[in-house]
Amino acid sequence: MSRHAFNLRRFWAIVVKEFIQMRRDRLTFAMMVGIPLIQLILFGYAINADPKHLPTAVLSADNSIFSRTLVWALQNSDYFHIVRQSGSEEEIRTLLARGNVQFVVHIPEDFSRRLLRGEQPSLLLEADATDPMATGYALSALDTLVNSAFDRDLIGPLSRLRVRPGPVELRTHRHYNPENITQYNIVPGLMGVVLTMTMVIITALAITRERERGTMENLLSTPVHPGEVMIGKIIPYILVGYIQVTLILAAARFLFHVPMMGSLPLLLGVILLFISATLTVGITFSTATRNQLQAVQMAFFFFLPNILLSGFMFPFRGMPSWAQWIGEALPLTHFLRIARGILLKGNGPREIAPELWPIALFMVLMLTIGIKRYRQTLD
Repeated sequence: MSRHAFNLRRFWAIVVKEFIQMRRDRLTFAMMVGIPLIQLILFGYAINADPKHLPTAVLSADNSIFSRTLVWALQNSDYFHIVRQSGSEEEIRTLLARGNVQFVVHIPEDFSRRLLRGEQPSLLLEADATDPMATGYALSALDTLVNSAFDRDLIGPLSRLRVRPGPVELRTHRHYNPENITQYNIVPGLMGVVLTMTMVIITALAITRERERGTMENLLSTPVHPGEVMIGKIIPYILVGYIQVTLILAAARFLFHVPMMGSLPLLLGVILLFISATLTVGITFSTATRNQLQAVQMAFFFFLPNILLSGFMFPFRGMPSWAQWIGEALPLTHFLRIARGILLKGNGPREIAPELWPIALFMVLMLTIGIKRYRQTLD
């Protein structure tokens, strides 16, 4: 039989050989199954472009049945969740700057008196509009809610006040992004996404490349401390990360006209911490893989939840609680809040402090795991 003719025995032998190779390369097989499964779960359960139960604060100077009715209507709606009854404007500014609340409702002192007079009192709603997708549906729903909230109270002689468009004039102030420009939200976040993708992939190849080229044995024979190897491999890529950041900030300023309200030196200092955290992930992955293909696969396995659960593509508060818990464990989630807070809100060290320690903790944990695995390689 000619060797060029199709032979079922040879064909079946190749198929069996590939299954055996797949069984030996368990990491690659796990990625082939795991990545589609993660995508299915995240897009099916965690992603929600219409967030509801958004944290809302109320600053009320009117203690009347009408103001209480309004608060009750907000609380029982699908979009607003009252988390704070605030007592001062300063507290409101802090809550919005830190992102602790999405909305603030101001009820003026003469609200009920003007309502009873039919003067259509104004109701002020302040919104954190850094992410237009997170506030759009809620603001639309509020118009309907305000028009119908007082129907149960305006009865009998007061029924004449139940006019349309409504007994209350709603005024909305969109802070930090009043024109709902998507680039203002995307471009600062893109800085963290690019750093996560490139830094993890590049450094994941560091030790793996040396192992494949045979230079790993020479490195292991030298009297170097594992920490020296880990940190020494991280330092050169920090410079690469700052080059990327410079390009993105220049594009944000001159191409997309993103406002830069805060301190750029403060942002660059935070970026150093974030780059270090992402680099430790790549180095740790490189100690757990046998070849560069596996290193890239693990890097992508880490990158996918980051981009979907950090609030970059979809509103963070629109996800279920279990997805938010996972997102809070990822450094990109906290970096996005810091970058958007500094550039769009003008936040300082006091406002960004709650987001710094999770990134630092993540870096320490990953560095510890990486050094421990490198010690095992030495043994």
